[in-house]
Amino acid sequence: MTKLYHILRAVGEAIERIVAAIGRLTAWLSVSLVLATCVVVLLRYGFGVGATALQESALYMYAALFMLGAGYTLSRDGHVRVDVFYRHFNTQQRAWIDILGGLFLLIPTALCMVLLSWDFVAQAWTNREGSMESDGLPFVYLLKTMIPVCGGLLFLQGLSNVIKNTLVLVGVIDPEPTHADEVVL
Repeated sequence: MTKLYHILRAVGEAIERIVAAIGRLTAWLSVSLVLATCVVVLLRYGFGVGATALQESALYMYAALFMLGAGYTLSRDGHVRVDVFYRHFNTQQRAWIDILGGLFLLIPTALCMVLLSWDFVAQAWTNREGSMESDGLPFVYLLKTMIPVCGGLLFLQGLSNVIKNTLVLVGVIDPEPTHADEVVL
């Protein structure tokens, strides 16, 4: 049985590393997003020039920041949670809540995100869907691709959380402190 625990732990840690790498890389989009937004505002209000492609690129970065960062935020326990009762629970109770929430809420929702968006994204790729603006970006299909990718990352992180909390319940690993206030950059 301990071999199974080692395998589960290795799988969970591998998922955590992948999601963390994507999250850290995605965090840098915030810098680009701020710069692009500043340039758009400067061009529009300072020089009276519209920059549709740059404005759309800021929209793409904003979407990527949140869609690709959702799994990492989940890994760091940074999502909004109703803590009225949870914070008063002991480690075992928290682990059970996290396992049940992952299995019956998070993972099915993430799978639905992937499965229900698949045709939508495939159609966008087939048509190489671009902006409706003549001077906009021709990459709307890439923007739409972030929907199933977000679902996939949430699924993976949810699976990792279920594994981690199962190992906490059986006493193989100690619970980790919350990471909500950790600085990424």
